[in-house]
Amino acid sequence: MLYDRKCQTLVCWEEVGSRELASTDVVLETTEKIETIRERLKATHDRWKSYADNRSRPIEFNVGDFVMLKVSPWKGVLLFKNKGKLSPRFIGPFKIL
Repeated sequence: MLYDRKCQTLVCWEEVGSRELASTDVVLETTEKIETIRERLKATHDRWKSYADNRSRPIEFNVGDFVMLKVSPWKGVLLFKNKGKLSPRFIGPFKIL
């Protein structure tokens, strides 16, 4: 699905006048290419995920630490009446109990 419409493949791009079914070879070849693309996309996604997981580290806080709370852009507009660049990105500091 692409923009709430079915994706059109090369098989669907033939002229409107010809209503003959595409040969099974073309359909099989297209299906194999789609599977290959899906496998490569998954491999790329897994590779990037492993890179991100290796760089991330768990954050630990102690009682009495001060932290800043990140504000989402929409909530920043609603709470602080500032729009765009002037809306606060973080609020605080808050003490961990």
